[in-house]
Amino acid sequence: MSTAKEPSTQDDLVKVERLVKYFPVRAGLMKRIVNWVKAVDNVSFNVRAGETLGLVGESGCGKTTVGRAMLRLIEPTSGSMHFQGRDVLAMNGEELKRVRRDMQIIFQDPFASLDPRVPIGESVMEGLHIHRVGTPKERFDIMLDTLKKVGLEEYHARRYPHEFSGGQRQRIGIARALALRPKFIVCDEPVSALDVSIQSQVLNILKDLQAEFGLTYLFIAHNLSVVEHISDRVAVMYLGKIVELTSRSELYLNPLHPYTQALMSAIPLADPKLKRKRIVLQGEVPSPLNPPTACRFHTRCPIAEKICSQEEPPLRELKPGHFSACHFSERFVQ
Repeated sequence: MSTAKEPSTQDDLVKVERLVKYFPVRAGLMKRIVNWVKAVDNVSFNVRAGETLGLVGESGCGKTTVGRAMLRLIEPTSGSMHFQGRDVLAMNGEELKRVRRDMQIIFQDPFASLDPRVPIGESVMEGLHIHRVGTPKERFDIMLDTLKKVGLEEYHARRYPHEFSGGQRQRIGIARALALRPKFIVCDEPVSALDVSIQSQVLNILKDLQAEFGLTYLFIAHNLSVVEHISDRVAVMYLGKIVELTSRSELYLNPLHPYTQALMSAIPLADPKLKRKRIVLQGEVPSPLNPPTACRFHTRCPIAEKICSQEEPPLRELKPGHFSACHFSERFVQ
């Protein structure tokens, strides 16, 4: 059964429809394709202007692939990604270059995404050079201003990546994404490699910049506490598909999908006297090389029945703005 899609509104900045990304598996002397890794399989969602949409799930569920395919850092197998009403996946050449100025990414590993031989001021200005923004003096001034907005000083521009801490490098990554003053930024697990004390600083910088520049974020993470802090809405992914999508408050108060419920039960409570009933999923996450038929979660689901292995559940709207892809989500509606 096909997966339903979230209804569009006039406020949508980004609209992803039936996005698919399969990676070929090659073997033998001739390197023929023998199988496909189904990393992203028929994913649809919208991101409204000025909001933060959190995208969460276990490692390997396809979150990062979604973000990179949206920006065409990797080419999707099929689907569409509309940005301000234009299909980015149908663009080429100068048209694609122009729209990329409005769409940027913050990578998970800030050190790997920076050239160790280039001062960070040059790295931040690289996008300005490519898109021929202003004069050399104006580009330099934009770079200094952007560094200050992420909490760095003018003298930092002459230093190299190895001279910074992990938190400072991530600030540099944010500055590089911000330099072109984009409208949409994919934040690919931007705090997962940082100490907890530094995570809150980086998250607050992202929120402050969003308020100042009217930015729209797709925030990819596996830490549900981080997602709760920064997101307006949350989409939950499992094995290449979105299984639940709703507002942040609704998701944390009343999750309707068994997989989301299991994720929520693993969040530690701040009060040691309180205990949360833990839902422990059985078995390992299936391989995207050979995912289960019908509902991909049925091999680990505590409430699975025969229909779950025979018919794929559509992503249905069970409450206003609350979508779930489970045959039995009605049981949990409050």
